[in-house]
Amino acid sequence: MNLQSTAASPNPHHLLILLAVARTGRFTTAAESLGLNHTTVSRQIAALDKSLGGRTLARTVGGWELTDLGRRAVRAAEDVETAVATINEGEQDADKITGVVRISATDGFSAFIIAPAVAQLRRKHPNLSVEIVNVTRRALQHRSGLDLEVVVGEPQVHRAEAILLGHYTLGMYASRRYLEDFGTPGSIAELGEHRLVYFVDSMLQVDALDAPRRLVPGMLDSLSSTNVFVHVEATRAGAGIGFLPCYMAGRHRDLVRLLPGDFAERLPYWMVLRPDSLRQPAVAAVAEALRRRTAALENALLGTEPLPE
Repeated sequence: MNLQSTAASPNPHHLLILLAVARTGRFTTAAESLGLNHTTVSRQIAALDKSLGGRTLARTVGGWELTDLGRRAVRAAEDVETAVATINEGEQDADKITGVVRISATDGFSAFIIAPAVAQLRRKHPNLSVEIVNVTRRALQHRSGLDLEVVVGEPQVHRAEAILLGHYTLGMYASRRYLEDFGTPGSIAELGEHRLVYFVDSMLQVDALDAPRRLVPGMLDSLSSTNVFVHVEATRAGAGIGFLPCYMAGRHRDLVRLLPGDFAERLPYWMVLRPDSLRQPAVAAVAEALRRRTAALENALLGTEPLPE
């Protein structure tokens, strides 16, 4: 069937449905947000494709991604959304920073950067909602259902915008009680005689985080976890020596930094977004809030001063 021969003016309602699918990456999630069922969403996307003369969506491993035609259609859909929003505006402009923004980020960044930044942003924009998925991984090639990602290490992505947010430092730490019981290592060689608290090696996807295995290859694992808060608490409990973000470890007086001249791994935080995401006022506002808070805490992230309470 030749879709080009049937091209016609798109239904604005169908455009708004496409916009919901583009933002969530899934028909079912978009249907729930619109108060429709999955079949209706699928049928109306098909009708939109027919009217535009081509496919607006392509299936990927992570969900649905926009085609080139779909991206053009979404830009038109955003204009429709903006126009509809003005109907109920009074004498003052309606708050455009509203709706759900979906983020994936590391545990520490989520807790100390995203959460306070969003809390402050919501004081001005109470209809904003943010969902955070905590993962430590490289940037996705297909980020269906996500508005932005925060990753460690420079991302290698296509059809995405990558923004450097800032850097943080990791160091070796042990609890005071642990050092009393097992002694304080004075060199890398002595450190290799102790056990490591860190990520599960077989599940670590970020090459930039492999410093302990690279610098002290003989150091055996003690307790491993995919969650950095577990690293901190396990180190405090004396499970071993932890390789920890300085901005997190520095909050605990019972932790002692070891060999700072040898272990001061400085890594970058990058923010990755779909090219069209910053056209959404809510996403743009959250991205700017994260950028500002990261910049404001530069020294704390680098471990040269404590995080503010």
